[in-house]
Amino acid sequence: MQEIWRWGNLGLAFAVELAVLGIFAWWGWHTGAGTPVKLLLAIGLPVLAAVGWGLFAAPKANYGSPVVTTIVKVAFFGLAGLALWSLDHWLLGAAFVLVVAANLLVIRLGHITA
Repeated sequence: MQEIWRWGNLGLAFAVELAVLGIFAWWGWHTGAGTPVKLLLAIGLPVLAAVGWGLFAAPKANYGSPVVTTIVKVAFFGLAGLALWSLDHWLLGAAFVLVVAANLLVIRLGHITA
């Protein structure tokens, strides 16, 4: 049962990381003025976020320290919540941030490697 809990939380962590990329794309598309800018934002923001995550917050990040990793994770997930909020999905944004916070807390307290 403990192994199911562990894999479930790691799976949820991965799912919310992917959701952030989708949220950034959605926000970029709705924020941009004109199709070229919409495309640039909808593609560029998720790519920049993924690169930043890979460099500083991923489990095998080359440049992450505990402080830097925490800052990047707060920015990554917090900005996604704010993006949802700015898209007039404030309840979804708040729920997303709460789910992420609970998941990260469970992972941290359970010493699950993520």
